[in-house]
Amino acid sequence: MLRSLKDLEGYTVTATDGDIGSVVDFFLDDQRHTVRYLVVQTGGVFSGRRVLISPVSFRDADWTTHRFNVALTVDKVKHSPNVDVDKPVSRQNELEYHRYYGYPYYWGDSGVWGAGASPNGLMTGGWTEPSRVHSEEPAEDTHLRSAREVRGYHIQGRDEAIGHVEDFVVDDLTWQIRYLVVDTSNWWVGKKVLVAPKWASYISWPERKVYVDLSRQAIKDSPEWDAAAAVNREYEARLYDYYGRPVYWGSEDRPVATHRSNYSALDEANVGAQTIRSAATAAGGHWRPQG
Repeated sequence: MLRSLKDLEGYTVTATDGDIGSVVDFFLDDQRHTVRYLVVQTGGVFSGRRVLISPVSFRDADWTTHRFNVALTVDKVKHSPNVDVDKPVSRQNELEYHRYYGYPYYWGDSGVWGAGASPNGLMTGGWTEPSRVHSEEPAEDTHLRSAREVRGYHIQGRDEAIGHVEDFVVDDLTWQIRYLVVDTSNWWVGKKVLVAPKWASYISWPERKVYVDLSRQAIKDSPEWDAAAAVNREYEARLYDYYGRPVYWGSEDRPVATHRSNYSALDEANVGAQTIRSAATAAGGHWRPQG
């Protein structure tokens, strides 16, 4: 099921022998568009420090009581490596974290989580030292960003500004980020739309901007998102049909679309791709080919 990250803030994280604390933030992988860690504000025996909890440790989630149950003890979490969660998490931080908990590292393979799509598959793998190839990755290389930091980033369209990032919609099984929630209220009062992160051309961290190869008009005419309603497959099909993008789910799950625009937003995106590529290069940022 798809869920808002904002809705998951405040959830209690519970170890096998007691509560650890409450979720206050998330670290997002800017390459695989996936939540890698929950930032948990602790109390009691933890002296109020904030700790990282990986979805790899999850036993289950109780959506009714707003609780994540993890296969860890309070003492194990208490003695986990200190990580400055006010800064981007480096690969060296992650190596120490995974070594401490005995988790296989998730990077360096074909899947979102190692060779697979779900973090559960890593729970049974056990720690192994990274190969020389992966060890040569710069220790201070950072691919993880705070969700709270990215909220508020401006969305820059092919022709004009579109709005800003307000939230993220994630898959609660794989923890992949399926959509950015874009608030366009500066232009159209009350309208919020969803944009898949793979449709972003480039992210400029210095500028605090997300570049997309779509026009403001294309965004304006896109299916509106109702924050009070769950993101279901029918809505997703309408959204993907509108933008002319290939879906991420199996064709056997695809419902009949109830809406198709009179023009292809993808056609205009192809026209504008070179413009965005030039802007990205000029800003000194990272160009991201579409997936």
